[in-house]
Amino acid sequence: MDFKGSDTIPGPRTEDHLPHTAQAAVKIVIVGGFGVGKTTMVGSVSEIRPLTTEETMTQAGIGVDDNFGSDTKTATTVAMDFGRISITDQLVLYLFGTPGQERFWFLWNGLFEGALGAVVLVDTRRLEVSFDVIGRLEERGVPFVVAVNTFPDGPRYPIADLRSALDLAPDIPIVECDARRRASSRDVLMTLMRFLHSLAMTGALT
Repeated sequence: MDFKGSDTIPGPRTEDHLPHTAQAAVKIVIVGGFGVGKTTMVGSVSEIRPLTTEETMTQAGIGVDDNFGSDTKTATTVAMDFGRISITDQLVLYLFGTPGQERFWFLWNGLFEGALGAVVLVDTRRLEVSFDVIGRLEERGVPFVVAVNTFPDGPRYPIADLRSALDLAPDIPIVECDARRRASSRDVLMTLMRFLHSLAMTGALT
């Protein structure tokens, strides 16, 4: 867009303005392995135009990034995704999607600063890429829920089997979702908020 000759620079769109009724904001991080749908989830549920830092994948990533099961993926997040959703008139969630490749995990330190909770997106075709992600959250003491993104060619497992495979505590919620659908992604976030509320009520949330 060419602004030459214009004395004004366009500001944010009306729909991007923070609702005047908002009284509280919560930072939520969406994590997971490479290609599990983090950018898709942020984009589908955000009420503002999401900020993405995707770059085209190149030959340089061969042998470095594990894209098994994501062979058709042509772009990848190199810093973060950002979106926003109003859960109620008073409560707003700021969503930060993390990069999936291990070589960018050093960015997690800043992204997790001030986060109240996290969503772990899981792809049943590649459960093993979730192990380190979950381990890092447990080390940091960040409460999280697990959302199983249902890919068309992904195998379906009973929740109990997934809990066992991921070595999750009995109280950690596991839900299925379609990250492409706004309603489904919103349900995941609501599950996280209910989990955080239950932790707060028992004094387990610090």
